[in-house]
Amino acid sequence: MGNQYDIQKILELLPHRYPFLLVDRVIELVPDDRITALKNVTINEPFFPGHFPGQPVMPGVLIIEAMAQAGGLLAFESGSGSNRGKLIYFMGMDKVRFRKPVIPGDQLIFEAKILKWRSKVAKMSGTALVDNQLVAEAELMASFGERK
Repeated sequence: MGNQYDIQKILELLPHRYPFLLVDRVIELVPDDRITALKNVTINEPFFPGHFPGQPVMPGVLIIEAMAQAGGLLAFESGSGSNRGKLIYFMGMDKVRFRKPVIPGDQLIFEAKILKWRSKVAKMSGTALVDNQLVAEAELMASFGERK
């Protein structure tokens, strides 16, 4: 089994902070291969009052962002190690599909797998599941850049 990370370890690796840190825990991370991470979706999320009043639904773009953050954690722990300390930027997404709404009380499970790796660019496939049902999927690209 791969590595497990708590929120403190995630904060060490990702530059995101509340309210934009969207990964709560890493269940399994196998460098150069795959990650499984989770986000507990609560009614206290800052986007729910406006999306949508009376019928809260997590915005699809934030589901993809959370998937990308999980992929970013995988990328940080993969490759040559020369990218340590660099920022990772979300570059693109393809084949994005949303299958079911995500609502307060759901636990999102993200799975990402590296498809291709070049020196500073990673291409990954990702899925988001709730109760073992697919709610979203995408192919993601990310690139390492310098911190200013």
